[in-house]
Amino acid sequence: MHKGLQGTGWTAARARAPASVPPASFRCAARAALLLSLVPMSARAGVSSVTGIQPLDWQTIFALLFLMLGPIKILGPFVAMTQGTEPVFQRRLATRAFLFSVAAVAIAAGMGRRMLASFAIPLQVLVLTGGLILFLVALQQVLQQYSVRPLVRTEPPTFALAFTPLAFPTIVTPYGIAAVIIFMAVAPDATASAIVAGLVLLVLALDWVAMLFAHTVIRWLGAVLQLFGVVLGVTQVALGLEIILRSLGRLGMVEAGGP
Repeated sequence: MHKGLQGTGWTAARARAPASVPPASFRCAARAALLLSLVPMSARAGVSSVTGIQPLDWQTIFALLFLMLGPIKILGPFVAMTQGTEPVFQRRLATRAFLFSVAAVAIAAGMGRRMLASFAIPLQVLVLTGGLILFLVALQQVLQQYSVRPLVRTEPPTFALAFTPLAFPTIVTPYGIAAVIIFMAVAPDATASAIVAGLVLLVLALDWVAMLFAHTVIRWLGAVLQLFGVVLGVTQVALGLEIILRSLGRLGMVEAGGP
């Protein structure tokens, strides 16, 4: 029903105990890398495959949205921002961040679709942009492993953190926004668009739940998540580079070398 979209939720490891992805998600991430590179060149072409692959089902679309907008990348940053604060403050901050995230995704998706139509931007160009952002951010996170600096908070946290940096860009990532725009652009009808919107809302709700229990998760699984974060960071660099190369090939800028 829809074409593929690739991207993975990168781990925003700004805290002492960065977050990561369970092993089962790596297969989804690898599949996502291929699917994003197969997004059609225009919204109208979205209902038919340009390469003959099978259409994505809703379970796969949910998995991709979970990787790009899901809670894995939130745990570390949220714990770092709220270290030493009261549980009441943490719950209120998480709720505000959730509401800001919903609003940000809705506004970005609406503006993005209009800009694609107004400026006649091919979806494959948006795919290339998302891949470039994913590559640069993932590379930065990998390089930070070699220059670890403890996060020192110079002032007490406030609710202003709910919008930035928590809602954007930690929860609502730039390439996550690109994913939502592409899924909405290739939706064949209003019903499909509503289902995509519902899946996005579900993922953001999971983000909210993850923030509520972030301190407990990090306390018990921090070391394991940190290890997976390193592995996933390298994987994301490779995935981002693959998206870039495939997108350039489909745009005719480089010779596509591969299936």
